[in-house]
Amino acid sequence: METRRRSVVKAVIWNLIGLTVMALVGFVATGSFVTGGGMAVVNTSIGLVMYVAYERFWAGIGWGRHV
Repeated sequence: METRRRSVVKAVIWNLIGLTVMALVGFVATGSFVTGGGMAVVNTSIGLVMYVAYERFWAGIGWGRHV
């Protein structure tokens, strides 16, 4: 099982990548860095919380693991 700290670090790194991509997509879609960036921040915040919860849920399930 991985530690909570590892799950959080993985989630933060993954979401920083997602934040960058979403900001670019938001800018292309709206033509505004402020609007695109705002969309990216909201999306990334929700995604971070959901990803950590998802990882912690699966960390507690032994199915499919080889010890």
